[in-house]
Amino acid sequence: MVTTFHYLLLAAALFTIGVIGVLTRRNIMIILMSIELMMNAVNINLIAFSARLQQVTGQVFAIFVITVAAAEAAVGLGIVIAMFKNKETMNINEIDLMKW
Repeated sequence: MVTTFHYLLLAAALFTIGVIGVLTRRNIMIILMSIELMMNAVNINLIAFSARLQQVTGQVFAIFVITVAAAEAAVGLGIVIAMFKNKETMNINEIDLMKW
C-alpha cells in the first residue's frame, strides 16, 4: 500500500531534481521545465495531504497551481521565442537584453 510518506518522498525527489536543474543549467527551456517539475512536486504534496486529511482544500489549491503553471509556461515560452528571434541563442549567459 502506498502511504503518505511515499508521496512525500517522491515529491522531495522531484523538487530536488527541479532545484538542481534550475541552479546548474544555462538553457532557458531546461530551466522552465525544471520550474514546472518543482510545481508538480508541490502538487503531489497538496494532493497527498488532501487525501490524508480527507479535505478537498489541497485539491483546489493544486488546480490553482496547475493553472498558474500553464500561464507561466505560455508566457515563458513567448518570452523565450522572442528572445531567441532577437539573439539567436538559448543560453542565459549570452542574453544581455536588460544591460545598458
